[in-house]
Amino acid sequence: MADVLRSLNLLEILKESIESNKLSEVKDAVEDLLISRINLAVVGERREEKSTFMNSLLGLGPGDEGAAPAPSPVALEEVAGYPSPKHPDFRLWDLPPVPDTSPFEPNTYMERVKFLRHNVVFMTFTQTPHLNSAEVFLEARSLQRQTVYFVLFASGEDTEKSLEDKRKVSVEVLISQGVRQPKVYRVRPSSLEKFDFPGLLEDMSSDLPEIRAHALLLALPTLTSSLVSQKKEAFKALVWAAASLSGGVSAIPVPLVASMVDSSVAVRILSKAQISLCLDGESVERLARQRAMDPTKLKGLRTCVLSVEVTKGEVKKRLAAAEKDLTTVSSKLMEMAMPRHARYASRSFAAMLQALNGAIDEMAADAEKIVASALE
Repeated sequence: MADVLRSLNLLEILKESIESNKLSEVKDAVEDLLISRINLAVVGERREEKSTFMNSLLGLGPGDEGAAPAPSPVALEEVAGYPSPKHPDFRLWDLPPVPDTSPFEPNTYMERVKFLRHNVVFMTFTQTPHLNSAEVFLEARSLQRQTVYFVLFASGEDTEKSLEDKRKVSVEVLISQGVRQPKVYRVRPSSLEKFDFPGLLEDMSSDLPEIRAHALLLALPTLTSSLVSQKKEAFKALVWAAASLSGGVSAIPVPLVASMVDSSVAVRILSKAQISLCLDGESVERLARQRAMDPTKLKGLRTCVLSVEVTKGEVKKRLAAAEKDLTTVSSKLMEMAMPRHARYASRSFAAMLQALNGAIDEMAADAEKIVASALE
């Protein structure tokens, strides 16, 4: 339910901007969601667990192009960046470990690695957090940076009990260093759907600004069915914003302008949805490799044509069909959903809303089938 409420909250923010005639804010929100500008940083020793964690966040396997290598060839004090192959403005940054020197100045380290430039920072470890990591965390909090998280990696020999024991000890260490009510998230780098990562993702979504939280959501791979549902709701909020802008454009008395804008924006949104839901052929094949499955089996679960390929012809066909079928959209729904200034331009708004929401539902259903099959 939380994912739906967050999307409704975003929807209300967008509606307020439309009602106030702040179309530029809505356009910026749409662009941010489509472009997914987000930077995640991972602090810690350059071990296999760290590389695997970063690759899992990028949806990559160890042998895939663009994957973080293990062992890392990067010099100890250097910062390395790994852009997502599918979302160019989503980047993972490999930050060097916090020095164990004494005395230690957290500001010096934070300035050297450009700590505050990142939207989210993970302070990672495999045993217990270093004392100086607690100082960096406290300094970040003093600067009102809430999106810094302690992550305990599960190594190959860890059991659930041994990992929980490590977590308890780590909490005690952090408390002794002045961290109030610390949270330590247990994460298995190769299987993010296990242990505490889903809860970590939920906390990140709550701590990040609304648009950034949705940008992160859309850029992450489809790790669980819950994540697919959250992506679907986020795309529906994006569809509403795009349809509202389309409704405004359709009032311009220039033949074919509205339909050209509608199809162009719709193609961008659905192309983004295909990639975000990991439905494109490359993503499905990569998932099959990671799970040692037959890629043909997973590809065969895609029953929506837009899951396989997003074409302008198919999008135009759906928009045209929606325009003919506008009677299925109740007047009450239109009244509730549409901003006042755009109600006279209802035809374009309703057609895009109906066509794209239907497509998003179909594509998300395909994604859920693939995730369920991969996690069997």
